Amino acid sequence: MVLASASPRRAEILRSLGIPFTVLPVDLEEEILPGESADAAARRLAAAKAALASALRPDDWVLAGDTLVVLDGEILGKPRDDRDAVAMLGRLAGRDHRVVTAVHLRRGEAPGVGVTRESGVRFAPMSADEIRWYVSTGEPRDKAGAYGIQGHGARFIAEIRGSFTNVMGLPAREVYGLLRSAGDPALALLALSSG
Repeated sequence: MVLASASPRRAEILRSLGIPFTVLPVDLEEEILPGESADAAARRLAAAKAALASALRPDDWVLAGDTLVVLDGEILGKPRDDRDAVAMLGRLAGRDHRVVTAVHLRRGEAPGVGVTRESGVRFAPMSADEIRWYVSTGEPRDKAGAYGIQGHGARFIAEIRGSFTNVMGLPAREVYGLLRSAGDPALALLALSSG
């Protein structure tokens, strides 16, 4: 199987499931279209990533994902710079938001199949010093919403409703379900692999 992502977090989740894979990052402009919902954008971007990787590796199953953070109906992408990360974290501090991840599985020319998962996250209140410290770690730079739940950012998470791995960027249960239901016995067995 091919993981169409450079995300170390997605790779970590697949490794923890014991699913063998190779990494093939794809270059895709991850812009949100005007009026597009987070669910629709995540589905479209995950499918586009899978299509790009499938064109390069048509004989392999390709798994791709896209994760978006949504606060008050606004999609928060990856911060442009540290100043943007500080602003995002200031908005998230002490509040609830949604994390939407779409996962898409395909092989060759077939359009494939996808699934979307949503989780709720509540940040604890954060002081300006805490925000500055967290941004100085560099962790927020490449993450939607400017935080990583599995790293230094975990200390600021008050509550998660739903899948932890979804908030990390790849919902484990949904990935397993896609592999088991794809109609390929070899892929279904791969889903039960132990590495």
